[in-house]
Amino acid sequence: MTAVAFYHLTRSSAVEALPLLLAKTLDAGKTALVCCDDARFNQFSTAIWSHQPNSWLPHGIAGRDDDDAGICPIWITNTPDQNSNDGRFIFYLDGLEVDIPQTAERVFVLFDGRDDAAVGHARQQWKGLRDHGHDLTYWQQNDRGGWQQSA
Repeated sequence: MTAVAFYHLTRSSAVEALPLLLAKTLDAGKTALVCCDDARFNQFSTAIWSHQPNSWLPHGIAGRDDDDAGICPIWITNTPDQNSNDGRFIFYLDGLEVDIPQTAERVFVLFDGRDDAAVGHARQQWKGLRDHGHDLTYWQQNDRGGWQQSA
């Protein structure tokens, strides 16, 4: 089964945390699919471009950069069905339902720990994925913004 990591954001927002996780994804030689609410495509795209002055995380957005999808190691969409870059690491944000494609190597679920509804939804997702036999890990931000595995 696919490994699924839940990231409980307590010190930063998903917009701040995602570029760091994507940089690690590219460093590992993997492609990424970012599934988020389409109203936030531009916000995540801007964060990916500007998270560090000397970094460059090439990416594209579904419906806008479709002609370049095959050369974009990071693809932003609102559904894993639009995996135009063959992303192997799938990131879910904004409470989107986790649907794990057969080609996924790892799945990341980022949720806002300061939002009770988001925490409750993440718990439901955890239970559903656990019941389907996925290998789950739980990461929570520490006081310095780093990640500590808790479960």
